[in-house]
Amino acid sequence: MVKIISTLLIIIYTSILSECRQFRFDYKYYREIDGYLKYNIVPASWHDARLRCLYEGAELASPINTNMLKALREIWTHGQGPCSTLWTGVHATFSKGDYFSVGGVPLARMPIKWSTNEPDNFQNVEDCLVLLTNGTVADVPCYDSFSYACFRKKTSVVTACGTIDPEYTLDSRTASCYKFHSAGLIWSRAFMTCAAEGGHLAVIDTVGEHLVLKDIFAKHPPNTLFNAKDRDIAFIGFSDWGKKGTWTTIHGSKIEDMIAASKGRWADGQPDNAFRDGEGESCGGIFRNGLYDDLWCNSPNVFICEKSPDSLLELD
Repeated sequence: MVKIISTLLIIIYTSILSECRQFRFDYKYYREIDGYLKYNIVPASWHDARLRCLYEGAELASPINTNMLKALREIWTHGQGPCSTLWTGVHATFSKGDYFSVGGVPLARMPIKWSTNEPDNFQNVEDCLVLLTNGTVADVPCYDSFSYACFRKKTSVVTACGTIDPEYTLDSRTASCYKFHSAGLIWSRAFMTCAAEGGHLAVIDTVGEHLVLKDIFAKHPPNTLFNAKDRDIAFIGFSDWGKKGTWTTIHGSKIEDMIAASKGRWADGQPDNAFRDGEGESCGGIFRNGLYDDLWCNSPNVFICEKSPDSLLELD
């Protein structure tokens, strides 16, 4: 009963926030651009920055008009500390010299000026643009690391899971939300994806949650999955990255506690830490039948994300 009441309160709360143009607590609404911006102070490569924004339901921000340029400079210089360079979403990674924003706006349509002696395409490897503090831009290698901003146009659709992502489903048995990713990724990318979506790789805390994950997996037959080493297993949130053979969840609990709480068990003969190309199996997964397995972290598998309905909401 308590879980049902909590779920109803969350649904009501998210409905109210929808009317207030809420997107995520870590994004700020800017009326002049009719959308939201988030400044990411931790530097990343252009490709990782683009992916992070994408997984958050946004795009790597670009100065596509004067209002956006002004907002970017404001959030950058008055945010968590200015730095000399900010990634933009403007790139020529598809065709050398053909610059577009990640949203498809051509460079010629943008109100920007090149910095002195730019663009120079130094050593023919500079395909991504950065914004400098004086408002000009320069071309640099996409593998460089800089801070960046993500942009999302105004939205009023927030689900019962507190997200704009309709693929997250609230399960009344656990009062948590889950999303099955049918495209395989390596474990670290799966972790990044779930984190960017406001959740984490699923961690099984109860017998009921163990059943939830089995039910979710059953809804996705092998012929609907792709880019996966094994279509009958999915990454979830446990590993032995800290010490070989010492398995813990991503929240720090011992695997023995997870097994006891879920009344699950390792598959026969697992974990076997099979070696391939000098790499052992250090990341955790779950079979369709609910048994656990150790997997190669750098081989792609489908995965299951879990999030609290309030993980992206601004709460008192």
